[in-house]
Amino acid sequence: MNRPTLRLPSWLPVDLYILAIIGTVVLAVLLPVSGTGAEVVGGASTGAVALLFFLYGARLSTAEALDGLKHWRLHLTVLACTFAVFPLLGLASRGLVPYVLTPQLQEGFLFLCMVPSTIQSSIAFTSIARGNVPAAICAGSFSSLAGILLTPLLAAVLLGNSAGGFSAESLVQIVLQLLVPFLAGQLLRRWVGGFLTRHRTLLGYVDRGSILLVVYTAFSEGMVAGIWHQVTPLRLGGLLAAEAVLLAAMLAVSWYGAKRLGFARPDRIAIQFAGSKKSLAAGLPMASVLFGAHASLAVLPLMLFHQMQLMVCAVIAKRRSLDPLPEDGAAQEATGPARGRAEAPSHRDSAPA
Repeated sequence: MNRPTLRLPSWLPVDLYILAIIGTVVLAVLLPVSGTGAEVVGGASTGAVALLFFLYGARLSTAEALDGLKHWRLHLTVLACTFAVFPLLGLASRGLVPYVLTPQLQEGFLFLCMVPSTIQSSIAFTSIARGNVPAAICAGSFSSLAGILLTPLLAAVLLGNSAGGFSAESLVQIVLQLLVPFLAGQLLRRWVGGFLTRHRTLLGYVDRGSILLVVYTAFSEGMVAGIWHQVTPLRLGGLLAAEAVLLAAMLAVSWYGAKRLGFARPDRIAIQFAGSKKSLAAGLPMASVLFGAHASLAVLPLMLFHQMQLMVCAVIAKRRSLDPLPEDGAAQEATGPARGRAEAPSHRDSAPA
């Protein structure tokens, strides 16, 4: 099976796509867009994200999704990590205010803990580590769909007015931007599925391009609103340290927790990678709706966590790929669709979102 490559240059500590995100932030700082230009760019980013979720829906086979539902214990475990354990750790971060984090950075830290899991990188890292790829595909997709409702609800309960307050309008905006395109992709999969199979890199380009557009829009709004004076290098260092602890905790909880629950090794790999990461593609548009002009400061923790999770999980996936596989008899104990991992599709994911 052709395995996806992350294409991390040996002389670079970060992926080239991460550098593109940093460059986009710098561009927004130096040349922020406002007025009519901001409306145009905002509309373009909204359209790009909608297209991305349309392609997600068109890529996921309905039969594959229904088959993945049979592995409900794995998906519930991933959802519990994403929308229960993560938010609880996010709430604990309130103890870091004001010594390590400012109130605004802590709110962004808590918001990142409510965001759904990734799809692209969950698949890529699970495949590299020789895990249950079909389960990773379904777990990431289910998490994204659940997050369309759960993330705004959690933000309403845990952040309250800090996130602009929960409203039917904000929920409708998120549903129209994410869920409706996804369902449209499912409905039209018969006609566009073959095209996506022949052009596998298209999803990656849309994925990365939509994120860059949303990043530029959010940080431009932040510059125009003049909120960046609240961030200092010392506070950024504190935020990075807190996120390193968060990521380490979730990697440990998802791996050893899955072991205690009796999952086989391929399933544990899928649970660890799907249950320990957060999606920029889903989180950025949600933050734009929930936080408005303060979205740039709110998504800063998510952007930093995104880079950190890619670097750390790339190392873990590589090490897992070198682990000896269990004996044939033990491998047969794998539950659900784990035995189908040899048939997993190849995904080129140079910088998973």
